[in-house]
Amino acid sequence: MAGTMNDIDGPVSADRRPGIIICAYDGEDEGWDLVEDLSGEIWSPIGARSVPIAAADPDVLASTLAARLGSGECRAVLLVGRTQKGDGFRVQMRAENRTLDYKDRLSRTGPGIARTTAPVADMVRALNAAGLEADATSEVEEDVGSYLLYRVLSDLPDGPLTPSIGLLRAPAPANEAAVRKGIKAAASAMASHLTPLPRAG
Repeated sequence: MAGTMNDIDGPVSADRRPGIIICAYDGEDEGWDLVEDLSGEIWSPIGARSVPIAAADPDVLASTLAARLGSGECRAVLLVGRTQKGDGFRVQMRAENRTLDYKDRLSRTGPGIARTTAPVADMVRALNAAGLEADATSEVEEDVGSYLLYRVLSDLPDGPLTPSIGLLRAPAPANEAAVRKGIKAAASAMASHLTPLPRAG
């Protein structure tokens, strides 16, 4: 019997939680890691597995995110950055087809606007429930966050399940604790809409 129990709880029973990539794309922001305690375990929302990806060159980062989504194990991306517009958290709902310097179109054939696939209303509600001022916005900020959002949305892999892609902006004055609380609230709202990965084989 002991052997049978070990088999059930062992490698055969793989983690079927979909991955949610959490990417703080601005390398100048530090202290946003989601390690919960001295155990070194990374916080994950219920029903999903957090996959932190560190800041990097925007084009390298966009390729990395696309590859992780293309693998099928990650079903969501939460981009995290700062806003210079107001004192509350903002969930950006769209991105423009623009180059990183915002002087030209990024893609000659791509749509002018790409809309996020994340559950924006649920994310805002979760942020408010966590005691954080937050709203959703269609206003595009001309920075790396908007560029990455468009790149990820335009590179989405074909398939029956559309990955959930969102951009959370923390107010510039928000401290580490507030940002972490915001990330957890937004990621939890996104995770609540994800389905388990199919069983291997």
